[in-house]
Amino acid sequence: MLTLVAFYYHPDLDVVRAQWDVAQSGVITAGGHPNPNVGFLPEYSTNAASGISPWVLGFTFNVPLETGGKRGYRIAQAQQLSEVARLNIAIVAWRVRSRLKTALLNFYAANQTETILKKQQAIQEEIVQVLAQRLTAGEVPLPDVTQAHISLKQIRLALGEAQKQVAETHVQLANALGLPVSALAGINISFEFLEHIPLVADLPSQEVRRQALFNRPDILAALAEYEASQTALQLEIAKQYPDIHLGPGYTYDQGENKWSLGFSVTLPVFNRNEGPIAKAEARRKETQARFTALQTQVIGEIDRTLAGYRAALENLEIADSLLLFHKKRLQSVQALFGGGETDRLALLSSQAELESTELARLNIFVKAQQSLNLLEDAMQHPLQPLKPFPIVPETDPRTKEADKNEAQ
Repeated sequence: MLTLVAFYYHPDLDVVRAQWDVAQSGVITAGGHPNPNVGFLPEYSTNAASGISPWVLGFTFNVPLETGGKRGYRIAQAQQLSEVARLNIAIVAWRVRSRLKTALLNFYAANQTETILKKQQAIQEEIVQVLAQRLTAGEVPLPDVTQAHISLKQIRLALGEAQKQVAETHVQLANALGLPVSALAGINISFEFLEHIPLVADLPSQEVRRQALFNRPDILAALAEYEASQTALQLEIAKQYPDIHLGPGYTYDQGENKWSLGFSVTLPVFNRNEGPIAKAEARRKETQARFTALQTQVIGEIDRTLAGYRAALENLEIADSLLLFHKKRLQSVQALFGGGETDRLALLSSQAELESTELARLNIFVKAQQSLNLLEDAMQHPLQPLKPFPIVPETDPRTKEADKNEAQ
C-alpha cells in the first residue's frame, strides 16, 4: 500500500511521465507529411496593347513527395524512443520503491533500537540500585558501582541517538513517499514485510541472473535505444534517395490561361549523405557497446549481491542461535532465582546480556535486509512473494482523479 502511495504522489514519477508525453508527441511529429507550398507571382506589362490587361497573374505550387520510406523510418525511430521513455517510468518507479523500502527498514531499525535500549536502561538502572545497596553494605567495591554508572550513561547516550534516528527516519520515510511528514502523523506502519526472508536455496544464481537480464527495464530500454539507432541508420541511408518535388503552375497571361507542370529533384552527385550515415553507424556501435557494458554490469551486480546475501544469511543464522542460547540461559537463571539459589544481580546481568544480544541480532538482521535490498535492486524486482509488484501508473493518477471528481 505504501508503494502505491509513493507511485501516486512522488514527484520523480511526474517528471518521467511528462518526458514520456514529450516522446509520444514526437511520434505524431514524425508521422506528419510535408506541406505543399504555393506562390503568387503577379507581373505588370508596361507596354501592353490597348484593350488588353497589363497584368499577368501566376501561381506556382510545390508538392514534396518523400521517397525511400523515410517517413516510415522516422515513425519507427520515434516509437522506439517513446518506448525508451515509457520504460524509464518503470526504472524510476523501481528507484522510488527501493528508496521507500530502505526508508522503512531504517525506520524499523531505529524504532527497534529505541525499544531495546529502553529495556537496557531499565535493567541497568536496577543494577545500579542493587550495587549501590551492596556498596552501602560493604559487599562490593566502589569501582564496580562506578562502572555500572558509566554503562548507564552510555546506554542513555545511545538511547538519545536512537530517538534522534527515529525522528530523522520518519522524515526520510515521508520524503520517500513524496509527502510532507505531517501526512504520517498518527499512522501506524506495519513491518510485516520484513518477517519473510527468502532462503538462498530458493534463489538459484542462474535463474536470478536470467530473470534480471530478461526483465530489468533498463536493459529493455537499452535494447529499444539500439533499435532506435538502427532505424536512425536506415533513415540516413534512405536519404541517399532524393525526394521529388512536383511544381504545377498556372498563369493568366493577358486573357490566356497557361498551365505548367514542373518537376525537380536533388541530384546526388557530390554528396550521397556519407557523413550522416557514418555518424549514425558510429552511434549504433556506441549503443551496442553501452548495452553490452550494461549487461556485464548487471551480471556482476547479481553475482556480487547474491554472494553478499548468502553471507548475511549465514551471519543471521549464527546470531539467531546465539540469541536462543541467551534466552535458554535466562530461563535457567530465572529458575535458580525462583528457587533462591542465585541473587537478583545475577538475574539482572543475564537480562542485560540478553538485551545486548537482541541489539546485536537486530544489527545483523538489518544488514541481511540491506543485502536483500541490494539483490532486489540488481534484479529490479521484489523477491518477497507476499504480494506482486504493483502496476506503475503511466499517466498522472492525480490528474485522472481530479478529472473524475470534476465530471461528478
